[in-house]
Amino acid sequence: MAEKKTRRPRLTAKKKFEIYLATRGENAPVGEILREHGLHLSDLRMIEESVEEGAIENLKRRTSKGKNSEPVSAEDYNALLRQLDKKEKALADLAVEFLILKKNDE
Repeated sequence: MAEKKTRRPRLTAKKKFEIYLATRGENAPVGEILREHGLHLSDLRMIEESVEEGAIENLKRRTSKGKNSEPVSAEDYNALLRQLDKKEKALADLAVEFLILKKNDE
């Protein structure tokens, strides 16, 4: 008779991160934590690698959003300025209407 393989639980990214954090403590009972979730040490190593890769990627993206981001074309910049101007005028008109309505209520 063939042995039935037990399936490992499918964990969400959030749950994996919670397990990662739980195993980081100085005296964390790693074996017990892994048993609770039906995981092996190799699973924890894969989670650790994923967390490290994710953190590095996120830090790279945050760094590249600053100085090294691509410049906006003059055409796009001017279009955004026009759009902003229209919105500011609309907001000013609404503020005037609000004040008029507020005075009429008094």
